Amino acid sequence: VQLVESGGGLVQAGESLRLSCAASGFTFEDSGIGWFRQAPGKEREGVGCISNSYGSAYYADSVKGRFTIYSDNAKNTVYLQMNNLKSEDTAVYYCAAPLDGFGSSRLSPYEYDFWGQGTQVTVSS
Repeated sequence: VQLVESGGGLVQAGESLRLSCAASGFTFEDSGIGWFRQAPGKEREGVGCISNSYGSAYYADSVKGRFTIYSDNAKNTVYLQMNNLKSEDTAVYYCAAPLDGFGSSRLSPYEYDFWGQGTQVTVSS
């Protein structure tokens, strides 16, 4: 299993950014993918996740209405569209996949077995 994030960068507050997570090594359309972030000195937190089987997404309250997760099964890629970015969104963003599907806590990093290397997102105010 391999997950590769891309698309991070430096933006100003209020701007948008789209992250990509390219997946390989498993049956993508039967899987779920989660997005997480970790700011310096803070614990890794769940941003949202998507079931590639059903196309349904679930979001943390902190990003609901600003972030959108969607997948392109033909490209084995999941996207995280981030709009109206705030300085508190600054973090390293990771995508991850669970081995046996989503558990009871879809935004807990402990539910995920495979991780990408992360991509830095910096929002200047």
